[in-house]
Amino acid sequence: MPDKTRARLGIVGYGSMGSNHAHSMAQLENVDFVAASDVMPANLEQAKRDHGVAIYSDFREMLAKENLDGILIATPHYDHVPVSIAAFEAGVSVLTEKPLAADIADARKMIATYEAAKASNPDLLFAAMFQQRTYGHWRKIKEMIDEGALGKLIRATYIITNWFRTQAYFDSGGWRATWSGEGGGVLLNQCPHNIDIYQWLVGMPNRVTGFTSLGKYHNIEVEDEVTAYMEFDNGMIGHLITSTGEAPGSDRLEIVGENGKLIFENGKLTFFRTKESVLDLIDNSPERFLHVEHSIEDVPYPEPTTGNHIAIIENFADVILNGGDVTVPAVEGAGSLELANAILLSSFDHCTVDLPLDGEAYQRKLQELINTSSFVKPEVKSADDDMSKSFQ
Repeated sequence: MPDKTRARLGIVGYGSMGSNHAHSMAQLENVDFVAASDVMPANLEQAKRDHGVAIYSDFREMLAKENLDGILIATPHYDHVPVSIAAFEAGVSVLTEKPLAADIADARKMIATYEAAKASNPDLLFAAMFQQRTYGHWRKIKEMIDEGALGKLIRATYIITNWFRTQAYFDSGGWRATWSGEGGGVLLNQCPHNIDIYQWLVGMPNRVTGFTSLGKYHNIEVEDEVTAYMEFDNGMIGHLITSTGEAPGSDRLEIVGENGKLIFENGKLTFFRTKESVLDLIDNSPERFLHVEHSIEDVPYPEPTTGNHIAIIENFADVILNGGDVTVPAVEGAGSLELANAILLSSFDHCTVDLPLDGEAYQRKLQELINTSSFVKPEVKSADDDMSKSFQ
């Protein structure tokens, strides 16, 4: 690897999120932000004014001319696939925004292309922008689960309904909240971070039953309210409840094990620790009615707690320069997409879906929704959004 201290990075998609990432890059000592690609001339001119970078209307031209170490993809979901595949074929590493793709079949295609390219270019990277894995509370919960503090897991319930969105938000982009533009709603746009955390902490279920409401609160054709029930091969059950139509919303995770219960809510992590294993008590206690003794512990955790995109970019550049592991390998990030697809497919077909998901079956269902869509998007009212408001 060449001896250098700054990774040459480009951005594909210089809209609200892409420009946000560009400002993060400008703060990093191990990054040179050198080029931007976008299909909108106004976005390119903004990139040039903001950062003095080379600009391209065709990302393939940027890949061919700029001698990049890596790119950050911040385009609409469907574009993640051709952009990442072209980058791998050009020998350029990829950090992509969530979700990896609109459907798991395409994500698997991206990963397969990466693995094939990596065979001849072992330094190639494929990372995903799931920055919540850097947050102190999630890292502490992960540590406690992995160290066995909870013992055998029994239930994991995540209520994440603080993704409130107005109609103005959905009207601010022609691709937003459409089957052809995003491939879904709250599960594909707002909630991938939360689903990623869920499956990172407790693993992937093997059966999913999903219930979704399409356009219940907004004039959109995709899901804006979701309830899912999950079954795991170790007997654990799980729940996911999310919505863009509730206020004030909830952000509450409960993970129950044989040794107690963890609750994270309102920035506070609490462990209700039982004095004995609940499963042992069930099997062995002579008591018929038993109040299980437990202590209540406030669990401290380190910062940060929010807004850590910059840490993912810094890690991506550092691994390019010095080797090591990216914070979130894309193959792990595919789990949240597979789970979201499974919830939607279950709801559409009114049945329980087994995992691993038949990606081609879901892709056919998604294409059917695109082909039969009669939804007419209201007049698009573009907005220069402050994306930091989305992460509060």
